[in-house]
Amino acid sequence: MKFRAHDTFAIRKGWLHKGMKHIKDNPRLFVDKNINPMDELGIGSNMVKALRYWLQVFGLTEETGTTQKYQEFTELGQLIWDNDLFMEEDGTFCILHYMLVSNKEQATAWYYFFNIYNMNEITKESFISDIQSYISVEEPETQVSEKSLGDDFDCIIKTYFKSNSRDFNPESNIESPLTELGLIKLLDKKNKIYSKMAPSFATINPLIILAIIIRENEKEKATDIKISKIEKDPGNIGKIFNLDKIQVAQYLDNLQNQGLIRVVRSAGLDIVKLQTKMSFIECLKKYYESLSI
Repeated sequence: MKFRAHDTFAIRKGWLHKGMKHIKDNPRLFVDKNINPMDELGIGSNMVKALRYWLQVFGLTEETGTTQKYQEFTELGQLIWDNDLFMEEDGTFCILHYMLVSNKEQATAWYYFFNIYNMNEITKESFISDIQSYISVEEPETQVSEKSLGDDFDCIIKTYFKSNSRDFNPESNIESPLTELGLIKLLDKKNKIYSKMAPSFATINPLIILAIIIRENEKEKATDIKISKIEKDPGNIGKIFNLDKIQVAQYLDNLQNQGLIRVVRSAGLDIVKLQTKMSFIECLKKYYESLSI
């Protein structure tokens, strides 16, 4: 489990592109003693630490090497770099969100918030109390301060809640790009009560839905997938996009209409049969190819 690795800095518009651009020029950007990453990136030292963390937790880069550490693009990172250089597409936002909230080890609070935490009305206090109980069960020997958990909660809200304040400048790069997904709304401004919400149907491309289902099914390598797993399993589309059964069914019907899956709801079955052998990455490649058609 990892907490507060972001140093209180949520991801900001342009950061991931900037970080990847500099890593492409110098894979040892964050560890080369002859280079000051603050000067190269134009951000403060704590922001540098945060960006180094975000690049890896989103699955865009990986840090390798023992005596000589360096960062390099992952297959996903290279795919996004080649097809959505400035990370502006809804599909890119959806995949970045998926990679983040399915990363239990490096982004534990994000994983918990979307996959485990089921409160209809969300407050900082209730989140801290509930995740403490979760940690005590999952890793009894792990001690995490309330401040760290509170900072994680604040960072989650900054990651997903889009400000409607009159003082907010739409040209500012302070806001997180993942606010475009609309996954968190404010119920009560005075008492700071939030709620999860599903994105609009058109926000999530069917190929993105399929890519996630395929990746979540990779371990079992089954061609038949229980619909209940798609709805309820951590990391799958129902949980990470705050979808109810009806919304999940709409996405599955859409995929079936395209001949990519077959939904079977007869003879006591409630399953999805994959009609494609595409991998996670191949599915994403097809998504980006579809944008240019």
